[in-house]
Amino acid sequence: MSIRRKACIAGAYEHPTRKAPDKTVAQLHAECARGALADAGLTLADVDGYCCAGDGPGLGANNMVDYLGLKVRHVDSTDTGGSAYLVHVAHAAEAIAAGRARVVLITLAGRPRSEGSTGLAPRLVNAATPDVPWEMPYGPVTVNVYALAAARHMHEYGTTAEQLAWIKVAAAAHAQHNPHAMLRDAVTVADVLASPMISDPLRKLDCCVVSDGGGALVVVHPDIARSLKRPVVNVLGAGEAIKGTLNGEVDLTWSAAAVSGPAAFESAGVTPKDIQYASIYDSFTISVLIALEDLGFCAKGQGGRFVADGNLISGRGALPFNTDGGGLCNNHPANRGGITKVIEAVRQLRGEAHPAVQVPDCTLALAHGMGGLLGTRHGSATLILERA
Repeated sequence: MSIRRKACIAGAYEHPTRKAPDKTVAQLHAECARGALADAGLTLADVDGYCCAGDGPGLGANNMVDYLGLKVRHVDSTDTGGSAYLVHVAHAAEAIAAGRARVVLITLAGRPRSEGSTGLAPRLVNAATPDVPWEMPYGPVTVNVYALAAARHMHEYGTTAEQLAWIKVAAAAHAQHNPHAMLRDAVTVADVLASPMISDPLRKLDCCVVSDGGGALVVVHPDIARSLKRPVVNVLGAGEAIKGTLNGEVDLTWSAAAVSGPAAFESAGVTPKDIQYASIYDSFTISVLIALEDLGFCAKGQGGRFVADGNLISGRGALPFNTDGGGLCNNHPANRGGITKVIEAVRQLRGEAHPAVQVPDCTLALAHGMGGLLGTRHGSATLILERA
């Protein structure tokens, strides 16, 4: 089903907290919901569709629909990690195009920082998960598995630590203008290379922050969007994919973005050269570099050259990215931070990003999310958004 211009993002809200020891996850979801609906000029009574992933308390959407007092006829609890909330936008657009809903609320929230998560502990996975007997005995840690991909990319293509560092430099250049960002200091390539080694070749400043918080989106029928007093942002195209270990034929230098990206561009009827702003999931610097290649912004193996010398910095480079500071500097709530990628893309298309990082006359933006482990199995989702 084509979703091209059949649904719009009318509301977007990012929770300002980065640490919330005094709130429950459900409270954070509700506060995000209220913020996004207020941004759109709608209320809970207008909502007839709801989406959230595994960060929702209890049974996710089941519990949150009840907690929020919603009456819905469409619900989605798809969970593909950091890409889940981009999948939700696409699925909401499909539901609206099919007549199953007219106003779909999407919320994310989490408290990993208050709960003491560092991201450096071995991953806890249900024993029934098929990969456990082969992988869990080795105690894989998230950063280790991303470091494997970084090391392989360096080996295959000559990518350097200095090139990866430019991704952090760009994120930090933008974060200094975001009053809510966890890390607001500008950094240099030398600063990144001087930070402690976490898992060779990834250093501390190659890794995202851990934060509480959340966000929400409201996806609506175009008729409703045109009736509201907000700039109209169309969902133009979408793609989603899963990459696993491919029965042992493992190539760590590419991601599922190589599938979700082309699908999104084809459905939108545009090309990577048309994109004026990109929100790219940045759990680690290597996540961004590989995604940029797979999404078609540069050839495979050329990502290091593409990101070098500030090419991702707004006002300086060819492809401004993550102008809120992204996961590397701003926030990364609930281990599913993809929703913030959509939120900042909406800000750019509305002309509501900080003036220092706003892309002039931004009419076409990409948001991309990745969830899971780049070095083993992960989900990928790509959205193309347009200012009407």
